[in-house]
This record gives sequence, C-alpha cells and structure tokens, in this order.
Amino acid sequence: MTALHLFAPSGVELRTPAVRLARRRLEELGFDVMVDESVKARHQRFAGDDDHRLATLHRLADAAPSIVMACRGGYGMTRLLGRIDWARIARSAERGTRWVGYSDLTALQMGLLAHTGAGSWHGPMACDDFGRSDEAGGVDDVTQDCFVEAMGGELEAFGFRTEAGFDGLQARGVLWGGNLAMLQSMLGTPHFPKVKGGILFLEDVNEHPYRVERALLQLLQAGVLGQQKAVLLGAFNDWRKSPLDRGYTLKSAVAQVRSQCRTPVLTGLPFGHVPTKVTMPMGVRVQVVVQGRDVLVGW
Repeated sequence: MTALHLFAPSGVELRTPAVRLARRRLEELGFDVMVDESVKARHQRFAGDDDHRLATLHRLADAAPSIVMACRGGYGMTRLLGRIDWARIARSAERGTRWVGYSDLTALQMGLLAHTGAGSWHGPMACDDFGRSDEAGGVDDVTQDCFVEAMGGELEAFGFRTEAGFDGLQARGVLWGGNLAMLQSMLGTPHFPKVKGGILFLEDVNEHPYRVERALLQLLQAGVLGQQKAVLLGAFNDWRKSPLDRGYTLKSAVAQVRSQCRTPVLTGLPFGHVPTKVTMPMGVRVQVVVQGRDVLVGW
C-alpha cells in the first residue's frame, strides 16, 4: 500500500471529525494513512508554534513517505520560508515523496521550486476535500479520481473548457503557480521562482475582483506574466459584491489584464477553493493545446 501522511503545516486543524472521515475515505481508496502528530498541535491560530511546524516539515522530509498531504491551509508557511532546509525537502522529493496541497501550501511548493527546482503536486487537501461531509456534498468524483490516478502515476493530462478566442493555441513550458495572494506576497523574495516561458496557473478565494485585478497587474508590471507562454485562471470564488461595482465583475478584471498583457490568459481551469479540482504536477514541463474551446494540458 502507498504510505500517505496527513499533516498540518499552517493553520490549526480543529475539525477532528473531518480528519477521521478523510482518513477513512483515503484508506478505502487503498492508501496506508498515518495522521501526523502536527494535526493535533495548537498554538494561537497555528498548528503548533513556528519551531514545531518547521520541525514537522523536516521530520516528514527525512521520513520520506510516498505522499505528504496537508489537512488544510490557512496561514503560517510564510513564517517558515527563511528557515526551511530546502535541500532536505528536495531529497524527499528525489526519494519519491509527493507533497500535495494548495492554498497556503503554495508557499512551500514555490519555495521548493525556487531553491532546488524540485517539483510537487498542487492538489486536494485532506479535510477540505476528503473530509467534506455527505450533507455538504461529500468528495467530488473528479477530484478523487484525478488524485488517485496522479498518485498512481497514471495521470498524464487533464482538460477543461475555456472562453472562445484561443482556438489553435499551443504552448509548452514548466507548469507552476498556485494561490494568487501567496504568489503576490512572495514576489521579490528569494522564494519566488524565476520561471520564464512557463505555464502559470492561479486561483484565490474571498478576494473581490478588484483585488484579483490588482494582484494580476502587479505580476504583469513586475514582468512575470509577460515571461510566460500562457496563464491559466482557476476559481476566484466566495467574494461579496459591492454597491460600488456598478457592473464591474471578475470578467471585467480579466478583460483589463488581457488588454495589457500579450500572454494568453485562459479561464476555466478546474482548480481552487472549490469542490472540483484536478491534481497538477508543479515544476514539470507540460504542453497546452486548445481546440475550439477545449483545453488539454498534458505532460
């Protein structure tokens, strides 16, 4: 059986029933699941103080299980970036460990790519995806199947529908990205990957479209977007409309960015803080092909 360790690298995990449910469901899928002690750690809003969470990362890296999956995101990884022994994390990846998650885990994955070139997997998290109650919709079939195939080495591509206007587009490059707010916060630091000619994917939650536009424009003005072959936008959800919007929407924000950016910006990527999400290999070279409105990303 494939060893899968659940851990809490950032925010405190208080959803004990969800942890149990996620463990059971993952075990039913054939994984040998171990719940790391960090899941029970408590310090303010974090899963243990900074020293504890740093030690957790290094301990799991040294153990090098097949899969290390975050229970949740939140905030906390940024505090650790300057102290992480990146070579230890990279060695675990070389030994076959797949670090899986999204949201705040973006910081770890981006730092790993920037410092060592090692890859990781942007994919589901234990409680947010496999721990979702049946009353709340349970585990999304696409999310589950995509994750299982990815961890089994069977997944080689995924597809989605985008807006019209990109028919015939073909692009190759390193797939990288994650949570937009995390990328924005790392810009200008040693932990931000210097990827040129890449395929950048982005998502976020609880951010009004004007904040999404502002963050994308910062990446554009910093030269990041212009250096990519394509930008894939996932879900930007759970934001509140304002009386000041007066017709301004997420579509307006994307249109503004497109008007200033020569790099193709595609929407519709099934990823983000939503039930349906694909599992994507970060740091590997992929090919993007668009036929009509159908997008295929393969590696």
